[in-house]
Amino acid sequence: MWSWPRAGRGDELIGWTEFVAAFVVFLLSHAIPARPAVRAKLVQALGETGFLIAYSAESLIVLTWLIIATGRAPFVELWPFEPWQMWAPNLALPLACQFAAFGVGAANPLSFGGDPNKRFDPEQPGIVGLVRHPLLWAIGLWAAAHVVPNGDLAHVLLFGFFALIALAGMAIIDSRKRRRMGADAWNALAARTSFWPFAALVSGRFRPRSWRISLTRLAIGLAAWLVLLLLHPLVIGVSPLP
Repeated sequence: MWSWPRAGRGDELIGWTEFVAAFVVFLLSHAIPARPAVRAKLVQALGETGFLIAYSAESLIVLTWLIIATGRAPFVELWPFEPWQMWAPNLALPLACQFAAFGVGAANPLSFGGDPNKRFDPEQPGIVGLVRHPLLWAIGLWAAAHVVPNGDLAHVLLFGFFALIALAGMAIIDSRKRRRMGADAWNALAARTSFWPFAALVSGRFRPRSWRISLTRLAIGLAAWLVLLLLHPLVIGVSPLP
């Protein structure tokens, strides 16, 4: 009967244990503070700004640990690496960075990450007319594109998880917003938007009066992409270029 080789068996067990532990901590660190009662107490103690800073810092630390734990997990190949696979993240990341740059702080009552103080025009929804959930699509594109050149079990679980969470999150937000606003109100706001990127534009439901775009946001998106591209070899240890 086949059995694990003795050499390295303990290291493999430790590697998977850390990977699972990091995943569990990551899930709990996002689920617990999101509970209304817990969030209210934290905001009362830290203030809204303090809570957001602490939550962001904690999320970054746990995410960093999860990425490191993924790299330490035993290598189980699901498909071999080919140089062409690097084109997937290289083509997806510029678009993902632009979605994030234009989505943060935009007038968008249909998703998260927008500015509730900005007036939303359902006739001319801006970035929301191109993609209803720009931040979640940014995460989903980043994750799904990274699955392609990372064909080992640990990385497929990591990036596949983020891609599925992003897609599920969009569906959950749509359902929750529709329920809270009422179907008629939600339909009126979402009439010229689309779940899938550019679908409302292609179908003709969204016709921008002007194609003027914010050069500042465009520059921020390009800068974010370049920073990620340049830091990738230093932080991850692998060049992202094909």
